[in-house]
Amino acid sequence: MQIPARDPRAQERVDRGKQLVDVMEAALRHYRMQLGTGAAAGAREYLERRGLDRKALDRFEIGFAPDVRQGAFQALTGQGIEAKLIIEAGICAVPDGGGTPYDRFRGRIMFPIRDARGRCIAFGGRALDRNAKAKYHNSPETPLFDKSRSVYNLGPAREAAGKGALLILAEGYMDVIALSEAGFGGAVAPL
Repeated sequence: MQIPARDPRAQERVDRGKQLVDVMEAALRHYRMQLGTGAAAGAREYLERRGLDRKALDRFEIGFAPDVRQGAFQALTGQGIEAKLIIEAGICAVPDGGGTPYDRFRGRIMFPIRDARGRCIAFGGRALDRNAKAKYHNSPETPLFDKSRSVYNLGPAREAAGKGALLILAEGYMDVIALSEAGFGGAVAPL
């Protein structure tokens, strides 16, 4: 049997994927830290009204994106992360006419979306402004994230289902969290 030729681009794709996951994890740390700031007071009040305590916030790694144009962009580039990686990961976008990248998520409670391997691959953001065009906004499709192939809370739900829990399909992030907090660990939501 002939050994297949090595694809020189395969390792490049693996390396690029690792870089993008690192960007996503850095963004997650940034959003988590922002939840403790004064700008996030409304977000914390909303989460408290929904019955989430500190343990739940930590377990689901909930964060906050302040309503500033370049908060995440400046924080991540300040850590030495290249702008093109931040854009490719879907954290920021470049305006249609060109110019300085802007944060995709602003004024939103942030829910990290992890893949089956536990890697942060995307975010869902819930608007606090009642007049926002979209109540929920997900990351765009990226080399890491394919909406049609991902579900929220996959890893914990798969672990719970492996221990006999029922798999429950819920509508959204907060539904999954509420079900999980009520003891239904097999809850997931489509994206």
